[in-house]
Amino acid sequence: MKKKKGESTGHWLIRVIRKNFLAGLLIVFPLAIAVWFLWWLFSSVDNLLQPLIEAIFEREIPGLGFGIFLVLTYITGIIASNYLGKKLIRSAESILTRVPVFRQIYIGAKQVVEGLSGAGMNKAAFREVVFVEFPRDGMTTLAFITNEVTNKSGEKIYAIYIPTAPIPTSGYFEMVTEDKITHTDISVDEGLKIVISSGMILPSEVTTGKQPLKAPRSIADIFTSTPKPESSPDDKHG
Repeated sequence: MKKKKGESTGHWLIRVIRKNFLAGLLIVFPLAIAVWFLWWLFSSVDNLLQPLIEAIFEREIPGLGFGIFLVLTYITGIIASNYLGKKLIRSAESILTRVPVFRQIYIGAKQVVEGLSGAGMNKAAFREVVFVEFPRDGMTTLAFITNEVTNKSGEKIYAIYIPTAPIPTSGYFEMVTEDKITHTDISVDEGLKIVISSGMILPSEVTTGKQPLKAPRSIADIFTSTPKPESSPDDKHG
């Protein structure tokens, strides 16, 4: 980074350090969050099965619990892929979801997993990507419609999930009316990429209603681009 004209060495050095630190932070911070999340998931699952492993092998074997979890998950997937397995799982779900507290926890967890994976886009998953004003008027954020109901007057009320970046597994749940949301043509997969990348991955064009909103080519374009003045009839004759 070159020194500005008349800039002191100390001020220039502070600018260089700040720029390099921020550049490094953009790399290290998301990486640290991803590593921490994977380590937390690994430790939680592994510790959950360690008592069983210790009972069988009479000692703890780090990592074996997580390995067993992966194998059991894969076997469950195989079972769920055939007709008999699907009927068995549906029967089990219908029984378990009758338990008051378990029902809310299970359906909520299933909704988040299906929404993040993009599987089973039905009532238990993210249906549509919309824009809403959040956390206050004048600030727009991305949200996912998860469900909808109609009140006694016939007005639609949407259940929306507003994820936090860069980890969309945490967020806010809101109930809003039709006039509070802006429909978009962004797919659920694209929406998740936008959230996880903190906006660094954006579609080149977003259609909201009838007006297409084109994304700028770079961050600099946001500040440098200005609307072109409309030409008047006098300009054409001049």
